[in-house]
Amino acid sequence: MYPALPQPLATADAVGRMDRGWRFLQNDDLGSADREFAAALKGSPALYPAQAGLAYAALARRDYDRALGAFDAALRAGPMYVPALVGRGQTLLALERDTDALEAFESALAADASLADVRRRVDVLRFRSLQDVIEAARAAAAAGRAAEARNAYERALQASPDSAFLYRELGLVERKQGNEDAALDRLGRAAELDPADVVSLTQTGELLEQRQDFAGAEGAYRRAAGIEASGDLAARIAAVAEKARDAQLPAAFRAIAGSGQITRGDIAALLGVRLEDMLRAAPVREVVITDGQEHWAAAWIAQVARAGVMDPFANHTFQPDAHITRGDLAGAVSRVVTLMAANRPAVSARLAERPQIADMADGHLSYPAASVAVATGVMPLLDAGRFQVARPVSGAEAMDVIARLRALAGSSR
Repeated sequence: MYPALPQPLATADAVGRMDRGWRFLQNDDLGSADREFAAALKGSPALYPAQAGLAYAALARRDYDRALGAFDAALRAGPMYVPALVGRGQTLLALERDTDALEAFESALAADASLADVRRRVDVLRFRSLQDVIEAARAAAAAGRAAEARNAYERALQASPDSAFLYRELGLVERKQGNEDAALDRLGRAAELDPADVVSLTQTGELLEQRQDFAGAEGAYRRAAGIEASGDLAARIAAVAEKARDAQLPAAFRAIAGSGQITRGDIAALLGVRLEDMLRAAPVREVVITDGQEHWAAAWIAQVARAGVMDPFANHTFQPDAHITRGDLAGAVSRVVTLMAANRPAVSARLAERPQIADMADGHLSYPAASVAVATGVMPLLDAGRFQVARPVSGAEAMDVIARLRALAGSSR
């Protein structure tokens, strides 16, 4: 960049020597250029543009250290002298000191915003610098150096505050470190900047699901599915919707999964909640129950009884607090399977199967129910092919059995 003379320094002799020196430099006559710039500087030691001219001549020789020293000398005299700032940036680029070069070019732009070529250089250097920082952040994250990765991503965001992918990747680092609030904030910003960011929306859904904010999780998953539908997202949506419904159920229902031995009321509630559509579609029977009205599962007890899935006892009591056995559970399972078989031929065909059960003969009172449960895969045999009809049922086992019933029915609920 031509080392123009500020007006106070523009004497006729200085202008002439600077002009001749620059022409020699353009014609690659570096020795003559040096002599003219040096003579101009000797005639006027305060003529810092001549220092910039000497610096450009040194730059042309690829004598970068000398060039940098001369540009710095010019800038000590004129800190915002644009030709020296531009030349210093070019020299630093040649020395592969990109960060320092960027600072010099930015200072030149601050002094003269019309420098289009310098602005393009600044944009390139900013991008290159950003790429280096991003790669460093990713490498640190992959190596488990979370603090280093976080700092690098923060630096990248200062340079590019509207880059959704930077917020997403930083959110993943925060989540891996267990910083859920920070992760949600970063992932939310990513999705705000890029509404099509399926990864950020899915990660947000997972975090909200972990926090038992099932409504929020469902919303995030649905937004993701609206952009890129998948079987996985459909399953997640169904699961959190169910969890949201479960969260509204009585505490006693939510405690079933952790119970070591469940009751008739528990299994009635599980059937009523998980197989609600099927039970509602079953033919209704008139039943009389004298002891279930005050029980927490009263509505579901009435429902399974009217559907014929669980019968009251002969004295019209349901005995909701009585513990159930695997034989009792098999009875309920076989009745549900019979309801399914009415419009599912594949299920109906399995009702005729007679599996071998090591601890139960064909004539056993519970064999018909147990055989249906085993043949359909709803209640697998236990050790050595035994059913263990009198064994108590835990909440976890009951949940597994109901899940298999739902899978058999092809239910979406």
